[in-house]
Amino acid sequence: MSDSSPVRPAVPVLDVWCELQCADCRDALDDIRTLRARYGDRLEVRLRHFPLEKHKHAFAAAQAAEEAAEQGKAWEYVEAVLGRVEELDRAGEPLLVEVAGELGLDAEEFDTALIDGRHILIVDADQAEGKAIGVTGTPTYVVGGERLDGGKSQEGLRERIEEIVDRLLAENA
Repeated sequence: MSDSSPVRPAVPVLDVWCELQCADCRDALDDIRTLRARYGDRLEVRLRHFPLEKHKHAFAAAQAAEEAAEQGKAWEYVEAVLGRVEELDRAGEPLLVEVAGELGLDAEEFDTALIDGRHILIVDADQAEGKAIGVTGTPTYVVGGERLDGGKSQEGLRERIEEIVDRLLAENA
């Protein structure tokens, strides 16, 4: 028996290569919020991890973000941690657990996840993929096969992303 129902085209994907101890990523949040609000479920916005060596808590923060995703509050957690970049620099991993508790997540499970390293492979895979496609800093965006680097300036990036997404949506219509 064949299924003749129309196949709905996949929605465009915006990969956001981010680091949770990065002030530039914090500054990019407004653009990401705007894109998520404008497109809703017509655009999949995916957080991709690219912790930089210069930030000693970035790798742990990426693992914590994965634990937040597992507990159902990925973006809320990412936004909360990015909103406290300077504090993360000073306080380190205890802040990651504290933020989880503030968001009603299982903070004890966060602590355990950071100790047992259950999300390391996801973070490592994201970082390796980022390096393979030429990501060198954060934030970096990939949409429609085009890489847009936002580390130096967000100026005009949201508009460029919107142009690409609008084109992809029109092609899929």
